[in-house]
Amino acid sequence: MIPVRLEIQGLYSYREKQTVEFDQLTGAGLFGIFGAVGSGKSSILEAILLALYGSTERLSDRGEKNSMLNLQSDQLLINFEFRAGKNNAKTYLARYAAKRNPKNFEDVKPAEHTFYKRVGDSWEALTERGEEIVGMQKNHFKQTVIIPQGKFREFIDLTPGPRAEMMKELFGLERFDLSGKTGSLLKAVREEKIRLETQLLGLEAFTKENLAQKEEHFAKLRTNLTQAEELVKGVDSEYRAKEVLRGKHQELLKFQGLRTELLEKKPDIESKRQLHQEFITAKTHLKPIWDQRNDAQVELEKYTVSVEDCARFKERFEQEIEGLEKEELNLKEKNQQRPQREAKIRDLKKVLELQVLRQNLTAAQQLLDTLQPSIEAKKKAQKSLKLQLQQLEVDIEKIPVLDSTLLAELKSAERDWKTWEIQHKKLTDELDQLNQAASKIGQESEQLLSSLPHDFETLENWLQAQKGQLKTLEIERDTLIQKQGLAAHIHLLHEGEACPLCGAVEHPDPLQSASEVRQLEEKNREISAGKVILEQISSAIQRQNELAIHQENNLKNIESKKSEIAEITLQLGNLKSKLASLEIETPEALTVQIQKMADSGKALEKLQLELKTLRKNYDTEQELIEKAEVELNQARLKAQSILSGISTKQEEIKDPVFCEGFYEKAPEIIRQTIQKVEKDIDEAIQLLEGKQKHLREKRGEQAKNLADLETFSRLKKETGDKIVTLQASFEKLKIEYGFTDEVALIRLFEHSLDAEKILKEITQFDQDLAVAQSRIRELEENPEVSQFEEEAFLKLSAKLQLLKSEAETLQNQFILLGQEIKEAQKNLSEKSLLEAVFSKLQNRESYLRELDNLFRGSGFVKYVSSIYLKELCNTANVRFMKLSKNSLSLEIDDDNTFWVVDYLNGGKRRLLKTLSGGQTFQASLCLALALAEKVKALNQADQSFFFLDEGFGALDRNALRVVFETLKSLRHENRIVGIISHVEELQQEVGVYAQIELDPEKGSQVSYSF
Repeated sequence: MIPVRLEIQGLYSYREKQTVEFDQLTGAGLFGIFGAVGSGKSSILEAILLALYGSTERLSDRGEKNSMLNLQSDQLLINFEFRAGKNNAKTYLARYAAKRNPKNFEDVKPAEHTFYKRVGDSWEALTERGEEIVGMQKNHFKQTVIIPQGKFREFIDLTPGPRAEMMKELFGLERFDLSGKTGSLLKAVREEKIRLETQLLGLEAFTKENLAQKEEHFAKLRTNLTQAEELVKGVDSEYRAKEVLRGKHQELLKFQGLRTELLEKKPDIESKRQLHQEFITAKTHLKPIWDQRNDAQVELEKYTVSVEDCARFKERFEQEIEGLEKEELNLKEKNQQRPQREAKIRDLKKVLELQVLRQNLTAAQQLLDTLQPSIEAKKKAQKSLKLQLQQLEVDIEKIPVLDSTLLAELKSAERDWKTWEIQHKKLTDELDQLNQAASKIGQESEQLLSSLPHDFETLENWLQAQKGQLKTLEIERDTLIQKQGLAAHIHLLHEGEACPLCGAVEHPDPLQSASEVRQLEEKNREISAGKVILEQISSAIQRQNELAIHQENNLKNIESKKSEIAEITLQLGNLKSKLASLEIETPEALTVQIQKMADSGKALEKLQLELKTLRKNYDTEQELIEKAEVELNQARLKAQSILSGISTKQEEIKDPVFCEGFYEKAPEIIRQTIQKVEKDIDEAIQLLEGKQKHLREKRGEQAKNLADLETFSRLKKETGDKIVTLQASFEKLKIEYGFTDEVALIRLFEHSLDAEKILKEITQFDQDLAVAQSRIRELEENPEVSQFEEEAFLKLSAKLQLLKSEAETLQNQFILLGQEIKEAQKNLSEKSLLEAVFSKLQNRESYLRELDNLFRGSGFVKYVSSIYLKELCNTANVRFMKLSKNSLSLEIDDDNTFWVVDYLNGGKRRLLKTLSGGQTFQASLCLALALAEKVKALNQADQSFFFLDEGFGALDRNALRVVFETLKSLRHENRIVGIISHVEELQQEVGVYAQIELDPEKGSQVSYSF
């Protein structure tokens, strides 16, 4: 991940939008972000974490979001543009925005957290999160890319378990966790083995011997089945021939029985044949004439009744029409008086209107009497309000106008005066403390120099001389050790024999081991005492260097404090001289002046508020008066209009004399009178129309009745003539067809005989009898049919069934045995395949069992993790040994615990926590750089980024120089390194940096060295 650009607004001290242009900073390879404590340097790292992962290091996104939002800002906005992916080839934008709830200042709405990818010249929204884009979780990102305050030692301080888990997640070592996969495979193999064992157990009964026995029995069954089928075939042929004769014999018996039945029915059929013939003749020739005569007689009776009814209705219609004509004449005379009655109704309605107008006139007069006094009273009150307004305006003009600018300047001056006096006292106290500290440092330096021997000018000279003396003593000790080793072989020397070490045959002065031992002990004591002195000198030199640095920093701080005191004194003097021109000499006088101006302003505001309220009341009352005057004018116009209407209505009345008695009556009585007359008029009209309609209907009915009388009389005469003609024809037909008895003929007409059904029955009888006699003659011509024996046929049938049953039994046995043989062959083949697979599974199970034992638990992952950690440790040691001047190195044991190898103490190991603060920083830096290097290789990037906000204040000047040289060397490894610090020495060394300053009004401001 390489940062490109960061925009911050509303986060912590960043009130206004600020932009950090990382492109120009990262181009230098090594850059810094510097500023005073609390200026907002670390907030840059927190903004990056918030943009990528949605939470900061100090506060979480949930519940504590309000505290990360600037108290003078309504929204928080972060836009972070960066490059990531393989070789950092893709550009992304992370946006994080949150706003305050406008109704509740303490409540911050849920944040909007989105990611975009640059595609061409536009940004395309993504569904991926920061972990997926960057390729690592937040806690790993803080240990390999951006290391916030307080988190630099986190990787070292991790216990072995979490450290191994981090390596597993960071480098994807879970791919080496083969325990679950091996266990799953072993379980699957075991389950498959059990399944195969079950299948083989079910196939245990299938053998080659059993198959051979079944095949032999199958051949015998085939021979027996063939013989049985041939025997059944011969008997079946004979049976089929007999079965045909039996069918014909049974047919002969059937037709003989049918002929007997038909001959018994023949007399009844002949009787029905005779009845059918007579019924058809009567129905065809006589029945139509007889039906026509009967219908004509019915019509004659109907026409006779109709003629009688029409004659009776003729007289009644004449009487009804005469009565209706008289009633119509009376109603016409009554309706002729309608116009006079309607005119009186119109006059009564005008009387009602006049009564309403007179009531309205009374109400309008009452309103006029009420409005006039009210308007006069309001006008008097309005004059009083006007006088009060004029008096307030005069009072306001007497009060001097408040100079708000001057008041603001005085308040600012009061605040600055107090602030500068407090700062002046604080800086003076701090300057005294710094002077005291400088004095103590000088005294301690003099004490260190007082322990210096007179032979040496400086501690460094003393240290070099002591090192030389120790070296001489060590050489002498080594010589004594060699002599002591030779003395251990004196017992091997014999006079006249060669020395086993040098080969000499003479030994004039053999070593004496006792004196050498004493000398060696004395040398060791001297060396030990010399080392103690050497350590004391080294400690003194280190303390002298520390005191020099502290003294240098103290002197710089003293000068800084003096300049700050001088600046505050100058500002305070300028402020006092400015206030003196306003005749203000003391802070108390300034406070009194501010209070006086504030009181004057409050009094003016109070009077202006009263004036505003009074003017508002005056305007309101004026509006009410205007509305009342408009209402009074409307009431006057309305009264005049009502008087004009009363005069007009009186002139419109046509019969004043008739209406005179109704003026004093109640309106309801007048309305009832009007309704009664209107109802009587409407009823007279409706009655006349009803009578006229009824009269028209009766005249129509009379005309129709006269026409019907004429028609029915004519039809009666024609029907009588028709009956005489039909009777003569009927008598003639009876004689012609031989029906002398008319009563019998009529019964025949009324008979419910189904002629069609009887005819079908007779025809069917004739056909059945002819077929039966014909078929009997044909069957009796064959003697075998007529002489057929049923008993012999039944014996033959039983024999055939027995043979078929035996053959079917053999056939079933043959089929079943064939299926058994096929099944046995199939199972034997399957058994052979299963045995081969089972053998392979046994071998696979043994292999997987061995692998399961190897990969059980997470031992293999821990082993791989320890390899990664050792490689990481080796990479870190390249820098750490250089930083520690080859005196220390890091080592990790089999339990993933870090140790320190101390080469100044014989290469012995000791715990990492025994390192000093500066050494721990150096070790943490080397491990963090090594971890970042591994992540760079993992992401296949040719360039990597490392941002550090930690630890430089714990280093002395020499260590700081070595660390800085190490950081600068990373540029040659194509690494980008950023540091955050307030240490001034680093700012002097780093050429490219961003400066963060906290402005009291604008918040944190970003500037650059370029």
